Formats: sequence, structure tokens, C-alpha cells
Amino acid sequence: MQISSRFTIAIHIFLCMEAFGKDYKITSDFLASSIGVNPVVIRKLLSQLKSAGLIDVARGTGGATAARPADQITFYDVYKAVDLLEEGELFHFHENPNPDCPVGKNIHSVLDGKLMIIQKRMEQEMKNYTISEVASEVMAESEKKP
Repeated sequence: MQISSRFTIAIHIFLCMEAFGKDYKITSDFLASSIGVNPVVIRKLLSQLKSAGLIDVARGTGGATAARPADQITFYDVYKAVDLLEEGELFHFHENPNPDCPVGKNIHSVLDGKLMIIQKRMEQEMKNYTISEVASEVMAESEKKP
């Protein structure tokens, strides 16, 4: 089970806004060239981020901008905006464990609570990272490498 690439692509979008927003219009084509995906994928994510109130998008080719300062946008905010979880659950449990099997009949009662704790801890940890911090790290790395 993995969190979809929508999350890392959305983080990449914000990092491009931070790095290039003062000098360029941040359009889906511009972002797609940095991220290496089809602009259609970018437009869908921009729509999700806009719906979540994380970005503003100007009509036409006006470009996208963050709706609030980068130090006020956490990984958790981005994750909630783009990684649509089924019924709010990170872990999708197999549907029909065998009720006649000692493992199958007890799997939910043993694992459900543990998996929810893991999800909550992961989500809490995501709240500790902001776009601003990661943008600073990316720019520092960029300056190190030729």
C-alpha cells in the first residue's frame, strides 16, 4: 500500500511556486515540464488544491499561486487535499476474510485499532513539515550541486 504520487507531485507544485513564482507564471505546462508528467495531471491536482483553499488559480494562463504563506502550509494540508482516502482510512482492508478461519475471523479486531493509530501518527508527523522548510532545503541542495 502506498500513498499515491499525487501527494509528491502536489509538494513539487508548491516548491515550484516558491522557487519560480516571482519570475514566471506558474502554469500547468510550466509545472509539467519540471515534474515530468502530463499537464492534464497537473490541472487535476491544481483543481484539488484550489478546492481545498491552498492555492489560487487565475483564469486562462494567469498561473497558480499559494493561497497562504508557505510556512503555513503543511504536508498534512497537501495530503488531505490530494490523497482522497476511502472512508478516511489509509489502509484498505481486504473485504472478506474467512469467518471460519481463526485468523480470518479475528483479523479486524486485532488490526483495525493498530492501523488507525499508525495512520494518526503519520498524519501528526506530516503536520511537522511545511512547504517553506522543504523549499529552503531544495534551494540549499540546488546551490551545492553544479
